[in-house]
Amino acid sequence: MAKIKLDLHDIYNKGKSIDLELNRVINEAVDKGIRLVEIIPGKGSGALKKKVLRFLEQKDIRKLYHRVEKDSKNWGRLFVHFKKIN
Repeated sequence: MAKIKLDLHDIYNKGKSIDLELNRVINEAVDKGIRLVEIIPGKGSGALKKKVLRFLEQKDIRKLYHRVEKDSKNWGRLFVHFKKIN
């Protein structure tokens, strides 16, 4: 299964860049029919992970994917699952 990985460590303090990268990776997954996006906000204070989750809950973004999974073994990582496109 193809997957896209987005590591936010390098841009953790650049709010606009974070939104641009999240939009880019979500749109790339939809355009290419990718079923899984791995987003790594890192562990830190948890603020970046909360920002990512808020981004994913936006109405226009939420309709693009199936579910979000929080990694139970690494809480600094999220998986966004997309529906299979026939």
